[in-house]
Amino acid sequence: MISHSVYTRDNRVRRYAESLAARGDRVDVFGICQRGDTPGEQTVNGVHVFHVQRRAVKKERSKLAYLWPLLRFFLLTSIRLTRRHLQQPYDIVHVHNIPDFLVFAAWYPKLTGIPVILDIHDIVPELFASKFQAALTGIPRRLLLWMERASGAFADRVIIANHLWLDKYARRTGLNGRCTVFINHVDAKLFRWIPRTRQNGQKIVLYPGGLQWHQGLDIALRAFKQVVRDVPAAEFHIYGDGSAKESLVRLTNELGLKERVRFFQPRTAHEIAAIMANADIGVVPKRADSFGDEAYSTKIMEFMAVGVPVIVSSTKVDRYYFNDSIVRFFESGNPEALATEIVAVLRNEELRKRMTAEAFNYAATHCWENRKGDYLRLVDSMCATTEDRSTAVPETTKAQDRFEASCYLHRLF
Repeated sequence: MISHSVYTRDNRVRRYAESLAARGDRVDVFGICQRGDTPGEQTVNGVHVFHVQRRAVKKERSKLAYLWPLLRFFLLTSIRLTRRHLQQPYDIVHVHNIPDFLVFAAWYPKLTGIPVILDIHDIVPELFASKFQAALTGIPRRLLLWMERASGAFADRVIIANHLWLDKYARRTGLNGRCTVFINHVDAKLFRWIPRTRQNGQKIVLYPGGLQWHQGLDIALRAFKQVVRDVPAAEFHIYGDGSAKESLVRLTNELGLKERVRFFQPRTAHEIAAIMANADIGVVPKRADSFGDEAYSTKIMEFMAVGVPVIVSSTKVDRYYFNDSIVRFFESGNPEALATEIVAVLRNEELRKRMTAEAFNYAATHCWENRKGDYLRLVDSMCATTEDRSTAVPETTKAQDRFEASCYLHRLF
């Protein structure tokens, strides 16, 4: 697997990898690390994790500064993946965007007949426009759409993160018969009903995740200024990192909320599950007029699974998957509406109990354990096709391919 993310914090990648490892498959993940003192190689729950490079500092940057770490990761991963494949050939390569062009790092396994999965966590053209808060037109949009089509065409199978994106992506790429939807199903082994350990009387409103503009944290901060007037014991805890963090910290100070809003560094999936379970309310305040309108949020079902009521922006994707019996919706972009919902839920214990019971059942029905078999069958079917093809290729030919690739790498480096 290839993913420009920190493995222990990426629940989607981790679910796939550990499901394969649990049944005895050898799984290598090429990713990034958060700190420079992290070992270059680690084994996490049976998965071999290779840290190709350190994560770039997330702050408001130019487009070129944003692109450079991705290009470097692509080049280094391509080299290391090729070397590993020469030493001990893989049966399948699963590549996670962003960016889409990471799929081309699997050029050598693909050349030797190994199937490649491209997993679309986020649709790039829309995310790019949202990230830089600019209309995406002209040459930049055409280039991103071209890369989207080329990357999809290179892959043997494409996985899409939600049903709304399925039609859009298939239409733009022409890959109608090669796309499958796997939403961010909650891992019920990790995110489960965990007993609360916090007894300090505070009312904790929690957001764990990326700090980008489309996530709408500035809306939540403005709402929280009203919340603390009505619920004096309320605190807003934010766990995460992203390009909008500096502006969010500034806004917190401007609103006079420095004593009521606390920013924390991202945590591993195991750590964040316990943190979420000790919250009183979870908030997902995405903007509906941007990329967030169709981007599925893993956090919603994770809150449900640990027994915490969640207040959600009324976006297209969340209205598609959820209803008013399991989450509380508020008008996207409206701080007053969000504040009203937070106060209502904090003050009404009976409402919280009813919401958490309904939501817990929903999360249990849509957990990863109930969908894992579909992914494993997809992998097995693709590997079986490879085995059928490989019987027709003489071993001497495959050895020659490996030798020529090794020579090519030697000349480059």
